[in-house]
Amino acid sequence: MKVVAFNGSPKAKGNTFTSINEVKKQLKNSDIEVEIVQIGNKPIRGCIACAACARNQNEKCIIEDDELNEYVQKAKNADGIILGSPVYFSGVNGTMKSFLDRLFYVASSNGGLFRHKIGASVVSVRRSGGLTTFNELNHYLLYSEMLIPGSNYWNVVHGGAPGEASQDEEGVQTMKVLGENMSWLMKSIEFSKDKIQQPNKNKKVFMNFIR
Repeated sequence: MKVVAFNGSPKAKGNTFTSINEVKKQLKNSDIEVEIVQIGNKPIRGCIACAACARNQNEKCIIEDDELNEYVQKAKNADGIILGSPVYFSGVNGTMKSFLDRLFYVASSNGGLFRHKIGASVVSVRRSGGLTTFNELNHYLLYSEMLIPGSNYWNVVHGGAPGEASQDEEGVQTMKVLGENMSWLMKSIEFSKDKIQQPNKNKKVFMNFIR
């Protein structure tokens, strides 16, 4: 089994990485492979609302001058996905937001590529804004019908300078418990695949409120 973790921080070894790595340790203890992909230092532009990915049905964004389409396939082929972001003005940082908008739009408009995968969000913050960022990340997972494990607190770790997150004992424990629960849920889903029928997929209903 495999998990791909997307690190939205521009700092390769910052506190977002530290937080994700604590989850990774627990997953590896359960023989689950984890790949951490850094997004925050990449020139990824935002969605241009052309809907070409929905029309073409080729699992690709029409913007091809970055690595987004490679990331789509990494996420599609993984059993679990971790989204990690630092907090910028009480929200997800800009590059990560651009990445998520395009990644999840391609996935949702091409048959629901992430449906019933296991997903988790991880946030690093210096002081405040952690929960609003955590909620923002979870919006993508929930919209995609992904299954989200919990922890013994919200998945927010505090730290300023790179590496300080490791000193947040409660935050580190939160990541540890998240990793354990994520591993258990992934293995439970895998074990039940041939024993319990999955819910039928529903065709999305779209409705505007202007008559």
